[in-house]
Amino acid sequence: CRLKQNLRLTGTGPAEPRCAADAGMKRALGRRKGLWLRLRKILLCVLGLYIAIPFLIKLCPGIQAKLIFLNFVRVPYFIDLKKPQDQGLNHTCNYYLQPEEDVTVGVWHTVPAVWWKNAQGKDQLWYEDALASSHPIILYLHGNAGTRGGDHRVELYKVLSSLGYHVVTFDYRGWGDSVGTPSERGMTYDALHVFDWIKARSGDNPVYIWGHSLGTGVATNLVRRLCERETPPDALILESPFTNIREEAKSHPFSVIYRYFPGFDWFFLDPITSSGIKFANDENVKHISCPLLILHAEDDPVVPFQLGRKLYSIAAPARSFRDFKVQFVPFHSDLGYRHKYIYKSPELPRILRPQQGLASSPDPSMCSDLV
Repeated sequence: CRLKQNLRLTGTGPAEPRCAADAGMKRALGRRKGLWLRLRKILLCVLGLYIAIPFLIKLCPGIQAKLIFLNFVRVPYFIDLKKPQDQGLNHTCNYYLQPEEDVTVGVWHTVPAVWWKNAQGKDQLWYEDALASSHPIILYLHGNAGTRGGDHRVELYKVLSSLGYHVVTFDYRGWGDSVGTPSERGMTYDALHVFDWIKARSGDNPVYIWGHSLGTGVATNLVRRLCERETPPDALILESPFTNIREEAKSHPFSVIYRYFPGFDWFFLDPITSSGIKFANDENVKHISCPLLILHAEDDPVVPFQLGRKLYSIAAPARSFRDFKVQFVPFHSDLGYRHKYIYKSPELPRILRPQQGLASSPDPSMCSDLV
């Protein structure tokens, strides 16, 4: 009996650990299988979303318009646009103008830095009267997203103010604290209204129009209209411009994942056109008759450098520019100016004054060099 008991013990002893090992292996395999199932579900959801987005955009063209304007992105957050001094602009006044019924746009007017002390505590009437001084004026048209209080925009105002310019900028309808619904037509009309408002107060002072990124589309729309009515500005400056919105959308980094998607143009680009959004810089420059300066950084990740170069190659031989300067100034990629930091260039004062004739002094003879 003792022998049988010993044999039984020796026979069953190793079986228990073996069963435990088998159970542990089964649990591990079960966990792996569950993880793979979850991963497969996630991949299927991502793939379904990837395929669904083009159809969603095609069915709802307004989505594409929102992505182009990005007016709902208000950066920086938590700033009071009524108080530009909070952004270090102590010689700036906030206005509100009304281009159309039910449309109000917020405007900032920064006077030349030499008037910093005189501007303290002054009201809107004083700033409006200041436009008739002998200092030139730049109407700045910003790009998409953010507001007139964006960091890089504020830094550019400071640079231009230090060079002796009045800087007038505003938020298009639907941006910042401006009231209205965004559209290309509406943005252009807002710019036209502000330009006319400036000219009604500036007398014979030169007025230059500066557009950046999407603002270059507004700028060329505006200047083409001004030239057609024979009231052109004294010069047009395009910073980081594109040829037209279709080419820009196709070249944008966000389009990389869909660029080779079957029917890319039909799904993504045609809805833009059907929404009435063109921003056809390449067509507009053929009808502009004033000096043109194009600034573009080679390392621009948003608007490819080649689009700015292409726009210059279209504008330079255009008949409308036969009596005016057309200049393209590239900035090497080593400088790191990318899409919105050209204002950091120490060469900017030289580019604006001697080469392009954008005088920061009140000497009218310098202003006449533009023609």
